[in-house]
Amino acid sequence: MTPRERVEEHLCDQVALSRRSKITPEREQEFYDAVLDQLRECGYEAVTMEGVAARTRCSKSTLYRQWKTKPQFVAAALRANRCVRFAGIDTGSLAGDLRAAARAAATWAGRDTMIVQALSHAVLQDEDLQQALREALVEPEVEAVDGFVRRAVERGEIAPGHPAAEFVTVQLFGVLRARPLVEGKDADERYLERFVEAVLLPVLGLSEGPGRPEAGETSAATDGETLAAPSAEESPAT
Repeated sequence: MTPRERVEEHLCDQVALSRRSKITPEREQEFYDAVLDQLRECGYEAVTMEGVAARTRCSKSTLYRQWKTKPQFVAAALRANRCVRFAGIDTGSLAGDLRAAARAAATWAGRDTMIVQALSHAVLQDEDLQQALREALVEPEVEAVDGFVRRAVERGEIAPGHPAAEFVTVQLFGVLRARPLVEGKDADERYLERFVEAVLLPVLGLSEGPGRPEAGETSAATDGETLAAPSAEESPAT
């Protein structure tokens, strides 16, 4: 690049920055929300600058001044909506953390799964879009679940290097993404709770089997009543 070209590029950047500063953060978030809504409703291929402009009542040129291409726009929207869904979960036990994560995941599984499905092909062709998707929907949760496991090791609940520990995140994310494809249903709260009890806890050595209640809890099958052994009078005659 020649010195003149560098100067021209710098001037263009300054003009773009000046134009960008005229958009308030609130207005910018409206654009991001609109493009993500279009992704969920129509899929990536159907998302257009024209559609977002119409939805947000702005000119198409306004969007092109901020984001030169659709992939850049979508990537920016994903990064702006990065949210750690499992933030603050720390129940004091790995079993409790995983159960809480299952309940939290159920509240956003459908919306996030729609975005992942909408971008499944596009991310293979655009590295920045792929990275933005990971930063927004994958990496924050991976870090959180890794934190659950790390604290469990520190508390002595599971042994360091437990062979199943490295697969906890993959299994949890896998069931969120797979159920809509396999069964045509979102992984709702009840489904995810059963998955934790039937799969994750046993493989980590934290449960004897599906639905085992924690200490101090009563079995759901007894509706809070304790089953007692039959008395001599109630015992069948032999």
